[in-house]
Amino acid sequence: MATIERSIDIEAPVRIVYNQWTQFEEFPRFMEGVQEVRQLDDRHLHWRAVVGGTEKVWDAEITEQIPDERVAWRARAGAANAGVVTFHRITDGRTRIMLQLEYDPQGVVETVGDAVGVVSHRVENDLLRFKDFVEMRGRETGAWRGEIRQDRKTA
Repeated sequence: MATIERSIDIEAPVRIVYNQWTQFEEFPRFMEGVQEVRQLDDRHLHWRAVVGGTEKVWDAEITEQIPDERVAWRARAGAANAGVVTFHRITDGRTRIMLQLEYDPQGVVETVGDAVGVVSHRVENDLLRFKDFVEMRGRETGAWRGEIRQDRKTA
């Protein structure tokens, strides 16, 4: 598995930044290559994206979600990936998000792309677009403030 770690500061309160991140179906608006995200229930998402010119589909499970602190996930079927995003209050109006993403490059195109930093660059640009999306709106498009605790038995 390859790992990418990135962070970005956003000029918005942590509550707004976190609330917007929980609006998974909005991800195609700022994530390059993401065609669709369907939230099936509080814990499960269905993704469809184009990676390296190939369509990828996967089902992800949110394994932990703590309001204003963190969202963690892992793929349960399809393209292998997992990660966590954490939210850090810098000031009342400034938030740092830190993203750690693990994924498994498949085939020659994805392996070469990973080696030259294509995925890392895409993630960095996605975070910049998320920042712009939040800062330009000044408010979230919605929110889910529920909590999902990690199941220690299966973790």
